[in-house]
Amino acid sequence: MSAALLIPALLLDAALGEPKWLWDRFPHPAVLMGRAVAAMDARVNTGTNKRQKGVLAMLVLGLGAWALGWLIAAIPDFGLLEVIAAAILLAQRSLVDHVRAVADGLRRSLAEGRQKVAMIVGRDVAQLDEPAVARAAIESAAENLSDGIIAPAFWFLLLGLPGLMLYKVTNTADSMIGHRTPRHEEFGWAAARFDDLLNLIPARLTAALIAISHMRFDPTPILRDAPLHRSPNAGWPEAAMAVVLDTALSGPRSYHGQMQDFPWVWPTGNRTPGPDQIDAACSALWRAWGLMLFITLVIASL
Repeated sequence: MSAALLIPALLLDAALGEPKWLWDRFPHPAVLMGRAVAAMDARVNTGTNKRQKGVLAMLVLGLGAWALGWLIAAIPDFGLLEVIAAAILLAQRSLVDHVRAVADGLRRSLAEGRQKVAMIVGRDVAQLDEPAVARAAIESAAENLSDGIIAPAFWFLLLGLPGLMLYKVTNTADSMIGHRTPRHEEFGWAAARFDDLLNLIPARLTAALIAISHMRFDPTPILRDAPLHRSPNAGWPEAAMAVVLDTALSGPRSYHGQMQDFPWVWPTGNRTPGPDQIDAACSALWRAWGLMLFITLVIASL
């Protein structure tokens, strides 16, 4: 049943993305999840025992998201609301649009490329040259393909809308409080660890989808380079993207004014990518999405 509902959800998201006219008038569900996380952070992240309080906060957020998904799925509407909810919480079209905007911006000027990439990455962009802007866009494309499309689809296939809702609120919490900052080192521990767990399989599945959709059947370079990434999961889709584009990714970059010397992923690849490589990454997003859709069709037909 979930596979049959996921197919129209994938197609609806790919066709419409996130209509500006709609989300200018109403808060996006992801925004509402963010507000819930922020409320928990403000009210619970105080005093002592912050790690335990963070675990409790994630339990409340997770159970709330699961219950809401279950209630929507229980409505006798032949799955219509489930399809709409899943389409809203998938992000293929919007991801491609945001990444392609970086390529278009770079073609006009470096300043516009920096401005566009700042919308999708957290690193410092003021001093980035053109290859660094392109790498940032490509890395974001790979990581968000996993977080924004493949992982939500995977959990929808496995556990229906409740599973997708649980994943999305966890991923939102990780992005907001799952960082090793003085405020969130302890309180965000549960969000970060649970997000790592929920992305364990989808991240590797995303790497496989990228590689196979490009007829790349040798996993050796991906298996070698993925563990070099600072994240236990993000390295997998990034390594696959680096290989199929023959472009070196990761490497040194600055966060909050502090230069970080991260290792290169696919270090023998092109180190001077530009707008053309960003366009190629967008094509890779659609290839992986298409393979995911095909797999879902096969599952639905069984």
